[in-house]
Order: sequence, then structure tokens, then C-alpha cells
Amino acid sequence: MSSTYINRLVLENLQEKLQPNKVIIIYGARRTGKTILIKKMLSSWPKKEYLLLNGEDSDARQLLEKQSIANYKQLLAGKSLLVIDEAQHIPTIGEKLKLMVDEIPGIHIIATGSAVFDLSYKLGEPLVGRKYTFRLHPLAQIELQQHEDLLETTANLEQRLIYGAYPELWHLKNVKQKQDYLLELIDSTLLKDILAYEGIRKADKIFNLLRLLAFQVGKEVSIHELANSLSGITRNTVEQYLDLLTKVFIIYPLGGFSGNLRKEVTKSKRWYFYDNGVRNAIIRNFNIITMRNDVGELWENYLATERIKYQDYKGSITKNYFWRTYDQQELDWVEQQQDELNAYEFKWRSKKHKVPAAWGKAYPHANFKVITPNNYLDWITGEANQ
Repeated sequence: MSSTYINRLVLENLQEKLQPNKVIIIYGARRTGKTILIKKMLSSWPKKEYLLLNGEDSDARQLLEKQSIANYKQLLAGKSLLVIDEAQHIPTIGEKLKLMVDEIPGIHIIATGSAVFDLSYKLGEPLVGRKYTFRLHPLAQIELQQHEDLLETTANLEQRLIYGAYPELWHLKNVKQKQDYLLELIDSTLLKDILAYEGIRKADKIFNLLRLLAFQVGKEVSIHELANSLSGITRNTVEQYLDLLTKVFIIYPLGGFSGNLRKEVTKSKRWYFYDNGVRNAIIRNFNIITMRNDVGELWENYLATERIKYQDYKGSITKNYFWRTYDQQELDWVEQQQDELNAYEFKWRSKKHKVPAAWGKAYPHANFKVITPNNYLDWITGEANQ
């Protein structure tokens, strides 16, 4: 792996939206590179013109504690930019930032968070009309292709199915280092925000829930069955944990597509991980591809997540679904953009796959494509027409 800095696609949009008396919010899981991204942005600012604070630092929280115009004007005297990293740790951060952007002319503000701020600090409501929101993912193939040729990308694919794309992995030299990094990541870092949240005490239940989801990637998940498998917690608690795990960017749901067929499955969800490496670390399985029986799940999770990264960074307004009927006709991925409908099937082993008869009959104008290792790059980097 290279020590080269990977240019993040979100950077250009951040710089464009960095405007006076607006707040830029950067969300993302821990260790996805938010702090490095901020430092990259700050490199173009004179040091005396910005103030960088870390919300996990008690001294930083104390500086912002007194919620008054006079305090913030004194703190930011001579500064044109305020950056708060891990801002979710600062109580009433939304109200504080609103006061600054409303009362300090010309101030630019950037705030980052490893959890959705509305988890407990209600950032969104005070800043309506005053903010731009961005999400930072683990490295996307569309970012990595700047540093690889096609041969290197092809050679690295299986590694990404197993170890994922957290930025620090780019610099690690061997698989043992990658495995240690991922295990440490899930054991001590990724769930930090959830376990700090009031009322969450059962870390073992959350880990067990993630394990159950890891073995059901690409399949509909029954909340009732999850609750039964996790003895001692209720269905409502399972739903709460799923919501929290989504808000800290570990997993995300995919709902069923419903058009005009009564027999379409719509109420259940499928769950995917934002990173393959995290999924494999949770089940403690880093075996090579030829020694695994879950390659199809790895391929599906990888493609779904890379497609979401692509959509996010390109500003695509797309609704994503799976599709299945009660008689077991199904499609892995369906995208809806206004009146346009695109359906996809994911196949690790390249082979022909016909569109399901019920889908073809119900949606004759929809596009259909099979995504395989032979054509996936076009799909996750947007280099070819759909």
C-alpha cells in the first residue's frame, strides 16, 4: 500500500460551500478521515485566522460553555474560521453555533461528528437554513482510482471484500496489521458513541446483534427473530439498537420496492454494513476468498455500499430498494430516480441472469443489468452509462 494521501471527493464541495455565516456539518463513522480532511482544508488558511477545537477536550468545551455573544466574539476575535472536531460532545452545540453565525459577521464554521448530532444534541433544528451537510465514508473506489491503474484495482478487489476501505488500511503493509487494526476498531472505537449514550449499558447485546446481522447480509431480517435470539431484550429495544447503529454509520437498511403488484414484499428490511472489513471483524473471519462460503454476501455488501458512496459524493437523488415477491422472485438492487427505474442483480461468478418474469411484466420500461467483477467498476465509479 502507498503512503500517498488519498484526495477525498467531498473536499471540493466543502470548499465551495464554506461561506460566511454558514455552518458546514461533516458526518461520518470514527476513523473515516474527518480530522485529516479538516487539516487539509486548513492548510489553505493562515493559521492566525482560524481556531481549531476538539469537542472531546474538556478545555474546548469550557471555552464554549458560556452561551453569550460577548463570549464568542472575544473567543473568535481576529478569526474568520472556527472548526470544531467531534462536536457532538459539546452540549447544546446547535444553539451555540446558531448564536455565532447570527451574531458574528463573516464567521465561517465547520463542525464534524462521528454520530448523527440529533442522536442527543439536536443540532439540526437550530441551524435550519444555516448549514450544509456532508457525509464522509471510508474510502470509495471512485477515490482510490486516482491512485491505481486497472491492474492494481483488479488485484486489490479481493482484499477490499475482506478488509474494507478504512483510510488507515491504505498505509498498512500486511494482513496481520489490517486484522489487528479492524479488531481494535470494532472493540474500542466504533461503538464508543453508542455506549456513551444515556441508557445504553448492554454492549454485549449490541455486538451480538451485529453478529446476527453480519450473517444475514442480503436477506430480509425479522425483528421478532432477532429479539428471540438476543434473550433478555425486547423487540422495541432491538429496533432502538438498529436505529442507533444506523446513526453511528455502522449499518444501514434497505427497504422493499413497491410498485403495482400486490404480492411484492415491502414491510421487511435488509441490512448492510458501511464497510466489509467491519462486517468481517465482527464475525472474526478474515479468510481468503477461496476459503469462504459467504463470497456472495461480501460481494453484495461491497457493491451496495460502494454505490451509496458514489451516489452520496455525486449528489444523486436516488431511492434504493431490494425487490422480492412472495413467490420468491427477487432482485438485489433497485434504484428509483423520479420516473426512471433501474434494476440490478449482483453476481460474483459471471453468468447470465434473466430479469424475473414478474418484474419484467410489471415494469416493462425499467432497465435491468447484472453486475459482475467484469463490469462493476463502471457501476460504482459512474464511468459508464447505466
